Amino acid sequence: QVQLVESGGGSVQAGGSLRLSCIAPGYSYVYSRYCIAWFRQAPGKEREGVAAIDSSGMTSYADSVKGRFTISKDNTKNTLYLQMNSLKPEDTAMYYCAADPWWGGLAAVRYNYWGQGTQVTVSS
Repeated sequence: QVQLVESGGGSVQAGGSLRLSCIAPGYSYVYSRYCIAWFRQAPGKEREGVAAIDSSGMTSYADSVKGRFTISKDNTKNTLYLQMNSLKPEDTAMYYCAADPWWGGLAAVRYNYWGQGTQVTVSS
């Protein structure tokens, strides 16, 4: 059972930046072999895909974050990142890291392994 741990959330003002991180302690192969992604869920809303990256480095982004967010991974540090710039109040949500051996894109149903989430709050 792959365990994922997110960090880096917090409270920022609109226009600010945050960088989220996700590690998988004891499961270093996740970063070189799996598809890993970021999802978010705001209160009362469905979980939505934000960005995904596969083992080769191919990425996919939700239209709402293109040009503002960047997903990346460091296989040597076994860490997934989400750099979030130009944050907006509508980016406020719990952000989750997810992983799966197969390409899941931005569809939550395709991911078998999830972290507990890290809260991001953007004030206007």
